[in-house]
Amino acid sequence: MDFKIILYIIFGILPSLTWLFYYLAKDLHPEPKKTILKIFLWGALITIPVFFVQIGLMALLAKVNLDPLITSLIYWFLIIAFSEEIFKFLVVKLKIMNSPDMDEPLDIMLYMVVAALGFSALENILYLFNPVTGLSFDELVKRTLLLSFIRFVGATLLHTLSSAIIGYFMAVSNFDEKNRSFELASGIIMATALHGLYNFSIMKLAGYQALIVPAVILLTMSFLTFLGFDKLKKMKGVTILNYGKKN
Repeated sequence: MDFKIILYIIFGILPSLTWLFYYLAKDLHPEPKKTILKIFLWGALITIPVFFVQIGLMALLAKVNLDPLITSLIYWFLIIAFSEEIFKFLVVKLKIMNSPDMDEPLDIMLYMVVAALGFSALENILYLFNPVTGLSFDELVKRTLLLSFIRFVGATLLHTLSSAIIGYFMAVSNFDEKNRSFELASGIIMATALHGLYNFSIMKLAGYQALIVPAVILLTMSFLTFLGFDKLKKMKGVTILNYGKKN
C-alpha cells in the first residue's frame, strides 16, 4: 500500500479520535464500545450521501441567477451546514435513539458527538487526499501534519460542537413533549447557523477578521457545549426510549 494512503488515513482519523477520547472521558457512565464504534462508523458512512446531496444542490443553485452574496449564503448555510447537520442528526435518531444503550440524558449529546466525529474523520481523510505533486517525503509529512492540526482545531471541532448543540436540544426536548418539535428545530437551526457562519467567515473574510470571527464562534459554541454537558449531567431519570415514535 502506498505510504501516502496510510499517512492520510492515520492523520485524517487522528483529530476525531483525539476529540472522541476527550468526550468519552467526560461520561460518568461509559457507553458500550461496540455501540460507540457503530455510531462512529455510521457517522463516517453518511459523509458519502451528504457529498452527493451537496453536489446536486450546488448544480441546482448554479442554474438560478441570484445575487452573489445570496448565492454564497445559501451555499454555506443551507447546502453545506444544514445538509451536514441534518444527516448527523438522522444517524442518532435512526440508529441509536430507541436503543437500551440510550439510558440517560447525556447519552444523546454524547452519541451526537460520536456521529459527528465519524463524519469528520472521513471528511478529513478525503480532504487530505487532495492531489499534491512535487513534494518530497518530508514536505508531504509536514503538510499532512499541518492540515491535520488545522482540521483538529477547526473543522473537526466545529462538527463536534454543532452536533453537541443539537444533542443537547434533543435531550431537553425528550422531557417536554408539548414543545418537543419546537425545541428540536431550535437546536438544528442554531447549530446550522453557527456552522454556516463559521464556514462563511473563514472563506469570505480577510486579514485578522478571518481568524478572530471563527475563533469567537468556536469559543461561543464550546461555552454552550460545556453548559449543555453540565446541565445534562445533573438531570435525573432516564431518557424516553421511544423518542422517535412520539414526534
